[in-house]
Amino acid sequence: MLATDMPATLRRQLGRSGLSAAAIGLGGWAIGGFFTLNGKPDGWGEVDDEQSIRALRLGLEMGASLIDTADAYGTGHSEEVIGRALSGRRGEAIIATKFGYTYDRAARALVGTDVTPVYIKEACAASLRRLGTDYIDLYQIHVGELSSDQADAAAETLEKLAERGAIRFWGWSTDNAAAAKRMVKFPHFVAVQQELNVFTDGPEMLAMCEGNNLASLNRSPLAMGFLTGKFRPDTRLPPTDVRAAGHSWVRFFEDGRPRAEHLQRLAAVRELLQTGGRTLAQGALGWILARSPNTFPIPGFKTEAQVRENLAALEKGALSAAAMGEIAALLGSDQ
Repeated sequence: MLATDMPATLRRQLGRSGLSAAAIGLGGWAIGGFFTLNGKPDGWGEVDDEQSIRALRLGLEMGASLIDTADAYGTGHSEEVIGRALSGRRGEAIIATKFGYTYDRAARALVGTDVTPVYIKEACAASLRRLGTDYIDLYQIHVGELSSDQADAAAETLEKLAERGAIRFWGWSTDNAAAAKRMVKFPHFVAVQQELNVFTDGPEMLAMCEGNNLASLNRSPLAMGFLTGKFRPDTRLPPTDVRAAGHSWVRFFEDGRPRAEHLQRLAAVRELLQTGGRTLAQGALGWILARSPNTFPIPGFKTEAQVRENLAALEKGALSAAAMGEIAALLGSDQ
């Protein structure tokens, strides 16, 4: 089933781009495999590329068209895998990728950041090659905080890439709503990628997106897997997993173990998320769909089973207003 064949209730407009896609996409971080950031693992453990390709193609068959990745994921490997999966099927996908982290491919290591005009053009050309395409639908700035001068220079370069046809539209992965709002003046700016999940709300960014007809792509929609419900107090993830690597921005896990306070919060809302026969993951995605008409959760995956479960949340739909209200009351100001 192509996304264009889906009932309108399962599709959303991608901001002011004129494009539409299934309301749940496919996140390409995990399928990039091993790489490091600041000398620490930043991937999700071992991956099987053939399995990744099967999972991506299953996603297309289930109607998902929005595929989000970054050149940083596996230092280009995720893009290469997606390019293989889309061979002969490019027209079925809306490819969103990102730039801004520089990397050493041989070492599979992120080594810095660069959003200068010269680098953006080089990074775009490299992503096009890896993806096996001559255009990127949504090209996103991956560095979350930039000075006004850096942001404007990047925006002007991205506008030129759009005018040339190398990209169709562009966006920014940031949780800074005020900075993102400054970009609205650029006509090809159509989307923001923000962290959004049951534990981490983003009302200011969502309001900005709704007020300016921008899409809100939602990273970490399952709180790095926490909201699947598969973790117990005695769970210990391996050191090759980003959740066990000691990154300061990994909030839901500590030393590879799920944080007790988040286990308690999940227990408090478990039944509400599972209403209507949903799995926990489907309920978490339904929460995001209910949170705003502009949202597009992009859960990561490694297997076909994960893709099947995540995309089945489309037919379950958004959580009810009553369930949303009860979840908000239970989580309170901690959300």
